[in-house]
Order: sequence, then C-alpha cells, then structure tokens
Amino acid sequence: MPESWVNSAERIGVDLHVNLPEGKGGRQAALTRALRDAVRDGRLAPGTRLPPYRSLAADLAVARNTVASAYAELVAEGWLTARQGSGTRVADRAAPPRPVSVPQRTATPPRPVHDLRQGVPDATSFPRTAWLAASRRALTAAPHEAFGPGDPQGRVELRRALTEYLSRARGVRTTPDRIVICSGFAHGLRLLYGGVGGPSRGVLRGPLAVEAYGLPFHRDLLHEAGVRTVPLEIDEAGADVGALGAVRGLRGVLLTPAHQFPTGGPLHPERRTQAVDWARAHDGLVLEDDYDGEFRYDREPVGAVQGLDPERVVYLGSLSKSLSPALRLGWMVLPAHLVGPVLAVKGEREAWASAPDQLTLADFLESGHYDRHVRRTRQRYRSRRDQLLSVLAAHAPHIRATGIAAGLHAVLRLPPGTEPDALRAAAHQGLALDGLARFRHPGAAGPAPDGLVVGYATPADHAYGSALAALCRALPPPR
Repeated sequence: MPESWVNSAERIGVDLHVNLPEGKGGRQAALTRALRDAVRDGRLAPGTRLPPYRSLAADLAVARNTVASAYAELVAEGWLTARQGSGTRVADRAAPPRPVSVPQRTATPPRPVHDLRQGVPDATSFPRTAWLAASRRALTAAPHEAFGPGDPQGRVELRRALTEYLSRARGVRTTPDRIVICSGFAHGLRLLYGGVGGPSRGVLRGPLAVEAYGLPFHRDLLHEAGVRTVPLEIDEAGADVGALGAVRGLRGVLLTPAHQFPTGGPLHPERRTQAVDWARAHDGLVLEDDYDGEFRYDREPVGAVQGLDPERVVYLGSLSKSLSPALRLGWMVLPAHLVGPVLAVKGEREAWASAPDQLTLADFLESGHYDRHVRRTRQRYRSRRDQLLSVLAAHAPHIRATGIAAGLHAVLRLPPGTEPDALRAAAHQGLALDGLARFRHPGAAGPAPDGLVVGYATPADHAYGSALAALCRALPPPR
C-alpha cells in the first residue's frame, strides 16, 4: 500500500499529518497505529478534535468504515473520546511518565587468568552424550501426565531411583515417600526455615547451631528468615557438638559431617553419635549437608549420619558438585513428620524443578551412568589434588595443606597475619581464590587461623600447571 499523507483542516482548525506505511493488519490497523502514536508522542494534544469519518476517509482514500473502526478501537482503549455533538477528540490523559531506565548492572569484573575458587566442578567433564541418551530414553518412556502440572514432592521415578542410590552409596535409610525434590541445598534450607513465602512460612524455627566455618550465603539466608545461628568451634575432629547442650532453646544443628566445609575432614564417629543423641534428648534435628560426599580419596566415602536415626536427621544433597549446578536439582530426605509440612510450604504444584530433568536423572541413576561419571571425576579430582600437593612440596614445603582427603578443594595454612597479603598477591598473579576468613562465622570465638581455600577442579588441564605456579608465587615466603 503506498504511503498517504493528509493535511485536513475541515471543521477542526488544525492540520492532521498521518502516515500510513505498509504493514501487517491492513489499512485499519495501520491507521489505528498511526493515530495512537500521534497521541502517545504528543503530536495530537489532549482535547484536539479529529476529522469526521467522511473527511479523513476521503483524504486517505480508504473506506469510511475503516476510519470509523479505527476511531472506535482507540475510544475503547481510552486514547480518544466520542460524544454526540462534540465529535471525536483526543482524551484528556495525564502525561505519560518518562520511561525509567533500568539501572545498569555492575560491570562484570574481568575474568581471572586462573580460577581456583572452591565449590566449582569441572564444567568440561559434564557427561553430555550420556545425559542426552538418558533424556531421550526418559522422555520416550514418560507418561503423558508427566507433562502436566508437577507434583511438589517430585517425580516418583526420581524418588525411587534416589532411594536405591542413596541407600547403596551413602548409607541413607529412606523410602520414596520421605524424599522431597528441591532445586538445591539453599532451596531446601528456605523450605525448612523460611524465605520462600517469607520468614513465617518456614517449617522449623531457630535458633540453629552451625559450624564456625561455612558458606556466608547460607548464614545470610537464615538471618533473612529470622533464624539466629550459633557457631560451633571446629577442631581436628570436626564440629564441637558436645557444646550443643549448653545452648538454651536450641532446636537444630547444621553439619557437613562427610567433609567439613571448608576446613576439611569428616566429623569424628563419636561426635556423629553425640549429635544424634543430642537431637533425641532435646527433641531437636540434625541437618546434614552432604555437598560432596561421593568424592573421598583415602578410603570409601563416609556414610551419612542420617543412617543413625532417620527420624532425627534431615539429609540434603544435590548435583551441584557431582554433575553441575546448572541442573538445579537437589533432594531432602525427611523424617516422616516433616514431609507434610514441607510440601505445604512448597505449594500445590512444582515451581522449581523441571519434570523432564527429574525423569532424565532417574534414568541416569538407574542405568549406572551416574556411578560411572562419579568414578571418572573422582579419579580426575584426585589427580588434580595430587598435583597440587606435589607442587607445594617442591616449591612451598613450608605451607601445609589440609582437608585433602576428600572434596574439590584444599586449605593452605598460612603464617599468622599473612592471609590478606597472600590474597593481594594472588590477585596480582591473576588468580581467583578465597581466603579462609571469608567463611568464618562473625560470632565465632577463639583464634582465627590464616589460610587460602584453593579449588582444584575448574582449570583446564593445559592451564593447571601455570595456575599452580602462579599460586606458589603468591604464597608468603618461609619465616
């Protein structure tokens, strides 16, 4: 349709300039858009009387009904008003607010030359081919109802597969009806203590004992939910759970018993029993964060504390370390009396965990691919750990590495007062890593040792040697 230009002053006293370009929807849609734009950007001021249908139709060489329909649509939308005897006018509207620009996000800092941050698995080792095959099998076999509204407890296929796997590999005692699927540890913590629908929506109440070292993110999450956290000191045997009885009103304790985060080392067997005995005696709960329990290098992985008393331990796990944090899949194994309350908080429909991903993981577990993947990555991470220890022995023998029996990171113990300088030197070398002080609870008492938390899973094979050389250059010299 050729462009039409109109200058009509008939009975309105103003010129009207309308541009009808080619476009979707025909002439009526084009005219409606043109008039709407003219009002929106102020070319047609409030109160301006528009030409009668017949005049504008003649000027534009369109049917009268086309103009009438465009006017009627704009009247219905509130852009125009039409009163008998007054004609069609631009509606009196408050001036639209000027568009508010979205604040620019803080610029992403430049990528480090070498990434030695803790908690990040090797993204290149994700088993894409095996996962794709599992997805195809799972989707082919899935019932039609799997693609409807999701069950907040999670797909039964996955809960059955997890029951078998967790029993066999982690010593967890459960049944499918005690498992609730979530999108990771933090999501599980929010369901238990609040933060999904506000502080009042949590199932449990504080105060909650936590290890003196842990992820600040988890402490912040609990604080926002109104939960007071009480730090337990850490020594060579793990968290000092013997101090639980001295904390008045304590309702629970959060532990990383398989591999204390980030200092390393399992919770001593006697302390595992102590924690469960405390929960029984005080009507409390033990929350077990099994964040990397599969990755132990000196012997078979330590079994879950949950196996000692399934009614007093909430077991939480996820795929964040073993497969990928991008999958956003985790699980809670709950005491029987908590299943209903947790599902009530979660809601009537699954809002976080994808049903196809759950079905794929169920197949991945049942087919044995998950076990094979864990074995491969365990060997890879152990080799990385051994290389780190070898380089330290050769170039920094005065630095002691701890927490090396398991996991994806090690803690390098530094001379007192040297941690800040070591972090600055690491940044100068292009290294991204964390200091031990970052993970210490602000209320923890006693001495705060200096150290670096070094993750060894992320760098590419060809760059790992250079990363370790840069790390050695950042370490303080012997005293």
